[in-house]
Amino acid sequence: MPGPIDFYFEFASPYGYMAACRIDDLAARHGREVAWRPIMLGAVFKVTGSKPNMAIPLKGPYLLKDVPRSAKFMGLPLKLPPRLPMNSLAASRAFWWLADDEPDRAKGLALAVYKAHWAEGRDMSSPDQVAEAAATIGIDPASLDVGIRGESVKQRLKDETQAAIDRGVFGSPFIVVDDEPFWGVDRLDQIERRLAGEVF
Repeated sequence: MPGPIDFYFEFASPYGYMAACRIDDLAARHGREVAWRPIMLGAVFKVTGSKPNMAIPLKGPYLLKDVPRSAKFMGLPLKLPPRLPMNSLAASRAFWWLADDEPDRAKGLALAVYKAHWAEGRDMSSPDQVAEAAATIGIDPASLDVGIRGESVKQRLKDETQAAIDRGVFGSPFIVVDDEPFWGVDRLDQIERRLAGEVF
């Protein structure tokens, strides 16, 4: 059996949000599982010499037009949050705190954070805000707050981000299908056809 599709994403990425809303259904149509892998793009940018799109002249204003347009095209709810980009450290640590023992809940948390940030327009930068989102899917906020402060979780996020960089990941979403990399939510159609057996 083929291994899981690797889905690398950053919570601050609106295109990561859009991909997160579609990737599991896409994979399931082809009998595949998805391994969700949040990373910190700030560390990636140190390697690529880039920075968040909102901080780049010309790209920032374009993003403010393209993100609502793309979400509407995909039929996804969107409300731009007040802070762009968000600080995704707490959300990413919370995911990895859950990932090994409760992968489904980790994925549920990721979707809850994405929904709160990109569909409801709430800033999700602080641990308290992440804990509020976690509570909506039955995760104890106090336990989460303790969990994300642990040194092992902090190191896990660093290790996962470095492993992604070592694999060639440089953006969000970044999806790897059987060692074939695809960058961007606009590559979902290509991924679908690849999973259907087309090679191009």
